[in-house]
Amino acid sequence: MAQILVVDDEIGIRELLSEILTDEGHDVRVAENAAAARQARDEARPDLVLLDIWMPDIDGITLLKEWAAGGQLTMPVIMMSGHGTIDTAVEATKVGALDFLEKPIGMQKLLASVSHGLERGQRRLPVGLSLAAFTRSAPLKDLKRRIDQVAAKSRALLLRSGPGGIVELAARTLQVPGKAWLDLAGSSEPLSLESLEAAGSGVLYCEELARLTRLQQKNLLFALERLEKFNLRLVAGTAHDAAGLAAHGWDDASLRRLSEVWLAMPSLAELKDEIPEIAGHVLTGLVESGESPLRRFSTGALNSLRQHVWPGGYGELKSAIRSLALAALDEEIDSDEIRRVLFPDAPGAPAIVLPCLSSDALDLPLREARELFERAYFEHHLRADGGNMTRLAEKSGLERTHLYRKLKDLGLRGGKGEE
Repeated sequence: MAQILVVDDEIGIRELLSEILTDEGHDVRVAENAAAARQARDEARPDLVLLDIWMPDIDGITLLKEWAAGGQLTMPVIMMSGHGTIDTAVEATKVGALDFLEKPIGMQKLLASVSHGLERGQRRLPVGLSLAAFTRSAPLKDLKRRIDQVAAKSRALLLRSGPGGIVELAARTLQVPGKAWLDLAGSSEPLSLESLEAAGSGVLYCEELARLTRLQQKNLLFALERLEKFNLRLVAGTAHDAAGLAAHGWDDASLRRLSEVWLAMPSLAELKDEIPEIAGHVLTGLVESGESPLRRFSTGALNSLRQHVWPGGYGELKSAIRSLALAALDEEIDSDEIRRVLFPDAPGAPAIVLPCLSSDALDLPLREARELFERAYFEHHLRADGGNMTRLAEKSGLERTHLYRKLKDLGLRGGKGEE
């Protein structure tokens, strides 16, 4: 017996479909509009949804997009409409709908479509969270519009982001539900034409160009020349300028090609007020994909996340939320739980007083006081990251060559290099 949700604003259609499907042995729940459908979907976790396109509050295509963007399209959805067109059916399929039924719906066609949907209805892993999920945040909505606008004219996009950015969140905006997401940094094998063909209509992704090995760089350039052929998109991010990327093995011609179209990305520090909504969506995605038991954040917990500094950006925030979801003992995660799991030393930790803030330091000439601060700053981060120079470069925002020179000038020794 399957759980089926029927969403239609016409009571007669709801009752008819419910009666037919109930007679077939299914457990049926109905909803008259998008608001009721959201609630029913969250409560019942249906195995399949029959979704009308034309509804009084928002249309079914918009609701489908909302579910897809928020990581909630984990069940097959069959669209229904009495005024459908081929374009509408194609759009629904692109968003993630399994099938499209025209009203009036014949019983045999209904049952065949439902049977097919349930056969393919093993719970699908949702795509990663994208900017499309944020319908209330003006900065994220504007960023999505810019990305969509650029993507309409270019298959390759470079995202320039400092430390603490949201490169993956932005890149996921261009992923079509059900299509491939290929992280170029995740493979050490040569990329082939067959693998590009298999990823057709998907997204090739690289979070940081400077982290790619020489082979991975060649894979990216190999794919870059074949985006049109295989209907692919390439989205790459970097916090480095041309000189910094050249130091990591990128040649001028490749950098010019990659930099033809680029956008600047905000950091989480610039999106502080959006962090609670981002965190809520990330947690929902973990629950929907089965990676975590049912969890929710309290208002205080969301405020704690908003106030925290996330130098590692979206990746660090995702990791923290996954840790919280798996370690929390109660369904609701409160601010105390966040302190216990993420910042156990915070309540009793002594305040860090940098030498440059002492009264003696304030009497020094500016140059000497600045040097004192810089030495304390780099000593602190070298200790915190175990001497990892890659993380120190990302946190300080300095290119590697400038960083080594600065440490040498301050009389400090570098740490673990490329570890």
